[in-house]
Amino acid sequence: MSAKQQPRFRQPDSSLLVFGIGNSGREDDGLGWAFLDRVQQEFNFQARFEYRYQLQIEDAALICSAERVVFVDSFNGQLPGGFRWTRCKARSDFQFTSHVLPPEAVIYLCRQLYSTEPEAYLLAIQGESWKLETGLSNTAQGNLKAALGCFREHVGSWPGFFTKEGQKTGNYSI
Repeated sequence: MSAKQQPRFRQPDSSLLVFGIGNSGREDDGLGWAFLDRVQQEFNFQARFEYRYQLQIEDAALICSAERVVFVDSFNGQLPGGFRWTRCKARSDFQFTSHVLPPEAVIYLCRQLYSTEPEAYLLAIQGESWKLETGLSNTAQGNLKAALGCFREHVGSWPGFFTKEGQKTGNYSI
C-alpha cells in the first residue's frame, strides 16, 4: 500500500474498555452513561463500551482481555474542577454486597481469577442532583465537559490514539 493509500489516522484496537456506571433515570447518577454517549458521538477511536447500573463479579472476565480499562462514575461530593482522574489498583479489602462492587474489587478478582491485571483508571464526575428524573443538572453538564477534556488528554497520550486530523494529541476539541 502506498503512502497515499494509507489512512490519515490509525484507530487503536479495542484493547481499551470503558465502563459507564450509573442510572440515567436518576439525574446526575447518569453521568457515566452520558459520558459514554458523548465519547462515542464525538471521539474518533475504537474501544469497547459497557453501560452498567453497577459493577458485577462477571465484569472481571470482561476486563481480563483489555489492556486498559477506564471506569466512569458520578460522584456525590466536591471535586476540584468537577472531576477526578485516578489510577485504579486492585484491592482485596472490599465488602461485597448486591449493590456495591468497587472497580478496585473487579480488578482484584480479575487478577485472582485470570492472573492478569489491566492498567485501570477511575474517572469520577461530580454531580449535584439525584432525583428520579432524566437529564443532567447544569452543574453536571459542565463537569461532564471538563471530564471529557481530561479523558481526551489522557487517552491521547496513549500509543495508538490519533484524532480525526491524524495528529497524536490531547487537544482535539469537541
